[in-house]
Amino acid sequence: MASRRQILTLLGALGLPLATMTDLIAASNDKAAAKPLRVRTITTGLELSPRGESERLDAALDFLAAAKRSFESAGYEVQTLRIATNPWLAGASARDRQQLLARVQELDKIVAGRGVILGLGPVLTQDHSDDGLADWANELIGTTRQVLFSVVIASPERAVHAKGAMVAAQITAALANTLPGGIGNFRFAAAANIPAGTPFFPVGWHKTGAREWVAIGVESASVVEDAFNSMQPGDDPTARLKQTLEKALAPVERVGRAVASEHDRGYLGIDTSPAPGKDRSIAAAIEALTHVPFGSAGTLEACSSITAALKSLDMQTWGYNGLMLPVLEDPLLAQRAGEGRFSMRDLLLYSSVCGTGLDVVPLPGDTSVHAMAAIMRDVAAMSSRLRKPLSVRLFLVPGKKVGDTARFDDKYLTDSMVMKLD
Repeated sequence: MASRRQILTLLGALGLPLATMTDLIAASNDKAAAKPLRVRTITTGLELSPRGESERLDAALDFLAAAKRSFESAGYEVQTLRIATNPWLAGASARDRQQLLARVQELDKIVAGRGVILGLGPVLTQDHSDDGLADWANELIGTTRQVLFSVVIASPERAVHAKGAMVAAQITAALANTLPGGIGNFRFAAAANIPAGTPFFPVGWHKTGAREWVAIGVESASVVEDAFNSMQPGDDPTARLKQTLEKALAPVERVGRAVASEHDRGYLGIDTSPAPGKDRSIAAAIEALTHVPFGSAGTLEACSSITAALKSLDMQTWGYNGLMLPVLEDPLLAQRAGEGRFSMRDLLLYSSVCGTGLDVVPLPGDTSVHAMAAIMRDVAAMSSRLRKPLSVRLFLVPGKKVGDTARFDDKYLTDSMVMKLD
């Protein structure tokens, strides 16, 4: 393949101006570069048990590979492939759970070899204490690479799981020291009323007995930003964003439906939550609407306008369909946090207008278990009261205190100031 320099030399020999040459080079790039969004995840559901089911696992892996080819052929960059299982570890005794760890490690090797992420679903679904689960979780994350899991802290049947929240906080504290920099907590979250089939992890799970399915998650913060940057005086931001998102997501839906039909899987839909990335900021999108730094007055109204558009889309949607504000995945969010423009409580407030909860929020490494459990109960209460899916993924940074800079050697995480819990 010719280099950029070689192409410039060739086009220069034709007497073309620099601007034209640059445009031609851009047009000749990978088709994915021209797309305003990425496919963050293609997720499929799979029922597992301790016995194995290697044949169906192989089929799921083959399906994901084929689905990725279909999306890439349509010009999309596919970031991750994921399998969400039923909660086959929930309810196991401490002894059985330890024996099943070897099975999870075996599964991890299989999916890692195919570049796939495995979500075990919730390992605790009932509201009861489990003093041994944190140590087990520590061993799980320390001995696997591609496995994620959750704990239920709110459900339609019981509302807030206060004991479950304490277990989730204990796991968060344990995982802070499992991997360097505290990144073990990137693979765990507390789940409040998360529906089966949600494509985003760590909270995605498959309902036992349900048909195998596919759901799509998108990285579309840049679409939101483009919509607001193109607004004319008098435009309604929700209407403009709805129109822009439907245009961008309609081709994604067509490909998703086609691959589901071809491989005889149920098509659940798109989780339209506009996930950001290091180069696609949801904070920048919100600032394009408010014209003030994220966290200033007007931010809550902008969050409401975005989520109103997400809920009104004329397409099949599934999962959160809310506003993701992951501090450690969005450099501008991290910058605004460092400037002191918003707090943990502000993030909770934004979740009240259809956000997705608290995600990868950097906290001091010595944050107490009781304090984390309390914030998890707050999120669980909000989820139950508003009847909406929320999750909590707190990120304790060992050795760091409020105001320190947390630095990460990870392709998905950005450096950030450590925030105060309350």
